Amino acid sequence: MAKYLVIVESPAKVKTIKKFLGSNYDVQASNGHVRDFPKSQFGIDVENDFEPKYITIRGKGELLAGLRKVAKKADKIFLATDPDREGEAISWHLMQALKEDPKKMRRITFNEITKTAVKNSIKQPRELDMNLVDAQQARRMLDRMVGYSISPLLWAKVKRGLSAGRVQSVALRIICDREEEINSFIPEEYWSLDGAFKIHGEKKPLQAKFYGTDKKLPIHNKAEMDEILKKLENAEYQVTEVKKGERIKNAPLPFTTSTLQQEAAKTLNFSTQKTMRLAQQLYEGIDIKGNGTVGIITYLRTDSTRISQEADEAARAYIGEQYGESYVAEGGKAVKKDQKIQDAHEAIRPTDISRTPAMLKESLSRDQFRLYQLIWKRFTASRMAPARYETTSVKIGAGEYTFTVAASKVVFDGFMSVYVQDDDNKKGNVLSQSLEKGMELELLELKSEQHFTQPPAHYTEASLVKALEEQGIGRPSTYAPTITTIISRRYVSKEQKNLYMTELGEVVNNIMKQAFPSIVDVHFTAMMEGLLDCVEAGTVQWKTVVRNFYPDLKKDVDAAEQELEKVDIQDEVTDVVCDLCGRNMVIKYGPHGRFLACPGFPDCRNTKPYYEKIGVACPKCGRDVVLKKTQKGRKYYGCEDNPECDFMSWQKPSDKKCPVCGSYMVEKGNKLVCSQETCGYVEQKTKQED
Repeated sequence: MAKYLVIVESPAKVKTIKKFLGSNYDVQASNGHVRDFPKSQFGIDVENDFEPKYITIRGKGELLAGLRKVAKKADKIFLATDPDREGEAISWHLMQALKEDPKKMRRITFNEITKTAVKNSIKQPRELDMNLVDAQQARRMLDRMVGYSISPLLWAKVKRGLSAGRVQSVALRIICDREEEINSFIPEEYWSLDGAFKIHGEKKPLQAKFYGTDKKLPIHNKAEMDEILKKLENAEYQVTEVKKGERIKNAPLPFTTSTLQQEAAKTLNFSTQKTMRLAQQLYEGIDIKGNGTVGIITYLRTDSTRISQEADEAARAYIGEQYGESYVAEGGKAVKKDQKIQDAHEAIRPTDISRTPAMLKESLSRDQFRLYQLIWKRFTASRMAPARYETTSVKIGAGEYTFTVAASKVVFDGFMSVYVQDDDNKKGNVLSQSLEKGMELELLELKSEQHFTQPPAHYTEASLVKALEEQGIGRPSTYAPTITTIISRRYVSKEQKNLYMTELGEVVNNIMKQAFPSIVDVHFTAMMEGLLDCVEAGTVQWKTVVRNFYPDLKKDVDAAEQELEKVDIQDEVTDVVCDLCGRNMVIKYGPHGRFLACPGFPDCRNTKPYYEKIGVACPKCGRDVVLKKTQKGRKYYGCEDNPECDFMSWQKPSDKKCPVCGSYMVEKGNKLVCSQETCGYVEQKTKQED
């Protein structure tokens, strides 16, 4: 009979850990949380100093009864849930639910699921860290308050299956703000000038870029370009400077949750959700031929780049052996400590560096292999020497103007022998050795080109994770679920890699901005995250955070109820006649936005897509332009006579024609801009157009 009971979160870990501990230990899984707030009630007793009311999660009763039975017979119970706030809270809830003597229960944590780590944790059991538990309780209560108070309000008053969330609504706002920035962006013209020069005795011409005079000279339009070209007509070209130098490129830091999500999105095209799912599998244990089940990476939710001394030494020994001593990094890397970093964990790394991706290829699925390879390469590179480049910069004089050439070549590849990012792959200029100061050059060609400044890029999952992290919103564990939620609710659509606002997302964001400005305020949300970190550190009481947050939220909810009560959303009757029963169809709201429905429901169930006319004639055929949506819910403007007429525009067209070239104009913020980019005509919108 097993004397000791070990409770973990996930069933996937059970087999792995049982193998490490032997027959005296019984290993069971809680399958995540066992207690939470009730679904049908608020679950927080506001009158009784915000006391939370927890109940057994539906469907977990049987599992808990089984755990209680085993726990009774055990001499000692080890709570081995994940090593973070959430894991600590699950251990606390288990303690409460098992109803065993607290002295019998101990908390253990391990950062990786390996024999050494698991056995060491058993030797070093500890008390439950109530600061961590309280930080999780406070976060859960704040999220509950926001979700439970605001979602029904939106649902009831705005007639859409909407929901709000403390982090989710801020992420939506960040995307929406970027979209507005893009929509109001007005491109500016600029020009570039490249020269091709013949070097005496060389086959390949030298490519150089126009710089200006002693400082960089921007070229704004064709007239400025023509003036420069005129001055260069009879110029003599001569090398005025050849400068050699060295550039060092430092090795990257090992992965945190955020940087892993970003890099996996960029290089492997994985969604944040997919990255986390695969990393979870690698952490919990992979069946390796000849080794049985073993966890091959460390814990996946972390914002620290710290590495344990053992892992650092093992990595340096491995690099010295495989690549040579010159490739080993000098000394340890000091990383600036940020207040926001929860430094309890190490960075994400392989549990054993000698376990190369090639060795594991047969034991892993294709995607598991690709992610493990990325983690392994990044960690190995982080312990390696920097790469060194030899740089050459050349200046070419042309009368009063200068052209420049910059080139670099790798003299020592260092960490790049293992890990190369996209920008490292770009081929640099290769310069002829014969270039010397005072050398005359023959001009072969001057190539001028018109460009326009580009708007900020749409957010991708990777860049949104980066923005959330930089602004201190959410935690490593929340990035993936937040993004998944706003996409699944259809507030945001994902096309290729980009995230776009949908009509529904816009509606929700506008309501939140109007009625609950503090909830969607980036700084306020970051400040709340900071307070939760203080709870974790034991410097702030968790109830203090909750007590201060709730009254302001309640006031906003009550005010919004009053405001939104006035907004009685009637079904708008249209002039479109139902072709089944002859009634005038009405505008309804569904999860994908507006549609036309017959008011005779349920006798007549006819529906049609609803296209809102914007009062502008189609520039191609003269019919009405209507507001449409892509399959994924992104807004655009198109002709009502589609597919006969193929007019479409992402920007709202105006009925005004461009006075310069006659093309149609589009609205960008408070300006009208010519739809022909090369024209560049811009004018202020008049009051009537607003």
